[in-house]
Formats: sequence, C-alpha cells, structure tokens
Amino acid sequence: MREFSTAVVGAGAAGLAAAISAKRRGSSCVICERLPKIGKKILASGNGRCNISNEDLSAVNYNQASGMLVESVFGRFGPSDIKSFFRNLGLELAAEDSRIFPATNQSSSVLKVLELEIKKLGIPIELEFSVDLIESEGRGFSVVSASGKRLKCGSVIITGGGKSYPALGSDGRAYRLASSAGHNIVTPVPSAVPLIVKDRLCHLAQGQRIRAKVRAVIAGKAADQACGDLLFTKYGISGTAILDISRDISVALNRPPARSAYIEVEMAPFIGKDELADNIKRALKNGVPHEDILAGVLPLKLSAAFKDMVSEADPAVIAGKLKSIRFDVAGTRGWNEAEFTAGGVDTREVDPVTLESKIKKGIYFAGEVLDVDGRRGGYNLAWAWASGTVAGMAVPR
Repeated sequence: MREFSTAVVGAGAAGLAAAISAKRRGSSCVICERLPKIGKKILASGNGRCNISNEDLSAVNYNQASGMLVESVFGRFGPSDIKSFFRNLGLELAAEDSRIFPATNQSSSVLKVLELEIKKLGIPIELEFSVDLIESEGRGFSVVSASGKRLKCGSVIITGGGKSYPALGSDGRAYRLASSAGHNIVTPVPSAVPLIVKDRLCHLAQGQRIRAKVRAVIAGKAADQACGDLLFTKYGISGTAILDISRDISVALNRPPARSAYIEVEMAPFIGKDELADNIKRALKNGVPHEDILAGVLPLKLSAAFKDMVSEADPAVIAGKLKSIRFDVAGTRGWNEAEFTAGGVDTREVDPVTLESKIKKGIYFAGEVLDVDGRRGGYNLAWAWASGTVAGMAVPR
C-alpha cells in the first residue's frame, strides 16, 4: 500500500490548489480524481474564459452562514495572493471591472499552468480513483476507491465539490465522505440556475432575450434584485439577471419548509411609466396595429406576444404591466444547469483558521463541498483557490 502525508480528494480548483500548497510546504501528497482527466470544471467555467477571481472578496458576496469562515480564509489568502499565485505560475491576468480573467481569455491556460506546477512538484495523480471510503487507520487514514484500491495517508483534504454539473466531476459523493466522518450537511440546492415558470408569455416569447430589471419576492418579502439579460424559454425564464437572483429562490423552494416565490420583472427599465403610457396612447390614437404598439419598446416577437393585452387595456395599465409583471416560480432547473451549489458541510463544524474538521481530526475541507457559495463574478473560484491553499498550508508535513 502506497503511503503519503496527505491525500487530496478531487482534482478541481480547490483540490489542485490544496495539493500545490501542501507539497510546497514539504508534505508528500497524492491527488485522487474519479474522472479520467483533471480540472474538467475549470475548463468549463466562465463559458470557457475562467473568471478566476474578483477584487472584492468581502463576505457580503457570500451566503450569510459562511461569513466568519470566508473572512478568515480570505484574511490568510486574499485577492492579491490569488493574483500573485497565478502570476508566479506564469499566467498573465486581465481585469474587467472587478472580475479577474486570464489574459488569454481561455480557461485552458489556467488549467495548463496548474498542470505544469503539479508536474514540476512531482505530485502523483490517481485518475479514475473514485473515493468510496475514508477509514481511520492508526494515526492516519486509508483512502479506499470504489474498486478496492487503497492509499495510506496521515491526513485527507476533501475537495470533491458540490452537485452542480455532475458530468464534470462533482456529483455529491464528497458529502457522503463528510457524513461518514460525522458532519452535518446543509441540504444542497442548485444556485445560479434557470427557473421554471408556467406562464403563457414564456411559451409565446421563448428564445427571446431582453435587458430587464428583476426582483425576487419570497413568502411575500422582497429579496435579491438584479439588472441584466432575461431569456424566455419553453420551461420558464433564464439569463444572467435570473441566475443572479436564483439562489434564495432555490433555497425557498427546495429546502423545507417550502415557501412561495415569484419574480417581478421590469421589461422597460429605460423609460418611465408615465412616458411609456403617453407613447402607447399616441400609438393607439394614430391607429397603429395592436401587435405593433410596443414595437419600439420591446423586440418584435415579445411585442406581438402582448397584442391581446394591448387590445383590452388602457395605456396606463399596459405601461404598468411592462414596468412590473409577475411570474410565479414553480421550481428550478436541475443540477446539469446550475452553475453552483448552495449548501454542504456545515461551516460551524470546521476550524476557521485551518479548515480542519472539528469532529474528525486529520480531515480537512476546501471548496464547494463546504456550505459556502458566492455570487456570480469569480467569487466561487476565488473561494476554491483560497480555501484549497489554506487547507494545504495547514496539513502536517
């Protein structure tokens, strides 16, 4: 049986950062990855661009329950450290507003410099090694694969991710490993995910994209709001604005006790209600066909979808509808369409300085397996790099 100081479970962003960090401190380590290749989720991130970080990594950009842990980790390895880490690997960076990307605009560049560092450090990778069990053995552990292969180690860093995009490696298996070590798992739900809305307008306008202002209302109380793209689909609504406010809606609908949720959409945020009503009144007076009344306000496909309302309502009502139309949310799309996971290992059960389990000494956690999730914009990858590095710094040599 091969022996190592540390076994890293998962070869995603957090796992690769953890292995590099541990090895640089002198810990012999091995990476266990259930897929035939490493870093598949890195390659897919940011539509292939890999938004690796954000200049503002304050806790306000993450779920409330993770605040103390996020502040602690970024206090040890923050935005400037992440940038230095990648620049020292030879990756040039570029900023868009506060978001940080590789200068090449290709996620493959990010994975390549990580692979080169792993190779330089001589870190072995066990591919198609699906960790099924972590057994206590003496002062350390045996990491056992589904096929029965065993590796002996002194400590384990679990970085197996959440449940989003399971084909890319994170299918929830890491939660089983955490549970077997005695940890509580906050129910994982899809985040940054399209929403299911059963509304005739969505069917009529499917495929149409507009710029809109949206607001989530949960159990009658206003929640997140965002401006951006809204895409009508055959199942409901998507687009960047919807993804940005979907997290709390998903929690409300998918975690008990279930609560109701709806979306308020302002389809014409660029014009005031009174001015819009005057424009509609003028068009009606000039004999413009009902299906064309909103042709100068909305894309033609969407304008035509409103023709029945235009024929029956007065201009003020029409304007009011466009400035605030309600869509009741029936559910969320599944894990194959969710960018992130909300939920995971309860953050109260890990040491905020080392990320070591408070329940099972020698086991550490990093990345999305923890109940830490951020907004879109590089926050989740930044958490992966930082938490992986901090955990790697903490494991014994």
